[in-house]
Amino acid sequence: MFYKKTLTAALIAVSIAVCGCTDIAGNPIDNYEDTEQTQTAAADGTTKTSSDSHLEGKAQAATTKMSAARETPAVRVAREVGPAVVGITNKAVARDIFNRQFESTGVGSGVIFKSDGYIVTNNHVIEGAKELIVSLSDGRTVNAELVGTDEMTDIAVVKVDAKDLPSAKFGNSDEVVVGEPAIAIGNPLGLEFQGSVTVGVISALNRTLELSDRRVKLFQTDAAINQGNSGGPLLNADGEVIGINSAKLASNGVEGMGFAIPINTVQSIIDELLAKGYVARPYLGVTIFDKPTAARYGYQLTIDKGVYVFQVRLDSPAGRMGLERGDVLIAIDGKEVNTVTEVRNEIAVHKVGDRVKIKYEHNGAEHEADITLEEMPHVTNDAG
Repeated sequence: MFYKKTLTAALIAVSIAVCGCTDIAGNPIDNYEDTEQTQTAAADGTTKTSSDSHLEGKAQAATTKMSAARETPAVRVAREVGPAVVGITNKAVARDIFNRQFESTGVGSGVIFKSDGYIVTNNHVIEGAKELIVSLSDGRTVNAELVGTDEMTDIAVVKVDAKDLPSAKFGNSDEVVVGEPAIAIGNPLGLEFQGSVTVGVISALNRTLELSDRRVKLFQTDAAINQGNSGGPLLNADGEVIGINSAKLASNGVEGMGFAIPINTVQSIIDELLAKGYVARPYLGVTIFDKPTAARYGYQLTIDKGVYVFQVRLDSPAGRMGLERGDVLIAIDGKEVNTVTEVRNEIAVHKVGDRVKIKYEHNGAEHEADITLEEMPHVTNDAG
């Protein structure tokens, strides 16, 4: 969950919470007086942080002779992949309820996937950042630059100016099965608990959650995912990244329900972000309402089926085809659409340049038309 100084980002009201950045000031975590970031004097007169001592301890543990029973997959994964997991501090400008500006600081997680400094994390971890600072496992802190971000999938890529960094290997999320071990590494509640390891299993595949008028498919795991884990890796027993931790079910009486974005989805987004800094998606060029969305804006729809076309961009595929405000979109490629989410999903399965057949109602009569989907303008609020 990405937890900032004043607000915890939420994806679905109170039931689904993004597992983002934890507060580093003014919250209960500060009740701990002795944190890993306090400085101590080394024998040679230099200064190091207690997080350096923590890393030193891990190095010693790695050289300890262990029995086969103790050398579990979790131990191996923590040793081999742990150094590739980083902390990401987001310094942003926020406003309070009185519209006064202040600096909001929070910490999330990320994982290095290329040794020359490329890191994948969640969009909500870096969202609104004025400055991004990456805390490496060797104790260094370096400024990061944003390479690209995709709000729809909650994925972002940042880069630090460093070489020969430890990096994680991506697995194949299509091969993941229910019940296999799942290991999460991240920074729950901030850098004081940097590199925390939690272990569980894959609880379910293809969990469909509806987030802000869109549906996403995620892995479910009972490995503990807490505030600050956002952007960190979910790994299999072979030490391969199979997902990026993103959300948890936050409700009284609910335990062990965390969610991760499958790494195959993440990889395709990374490829586009590295190529052009954003993800090219097809669109129709319409703003549409179903009954619930219309009600949120103070409108009442009387249609029995389909979605109401509220606005059409003239320079869009729908605009050039002649779709008008007041029309009702009924079906796409023969599949009925009755909600904004259904329209989004039907368009999302296509690529830029694909042709789709739409059925719509105009002045009480049904019509069909073929439309060639075009690339959605990079900055747009269009619904379809």
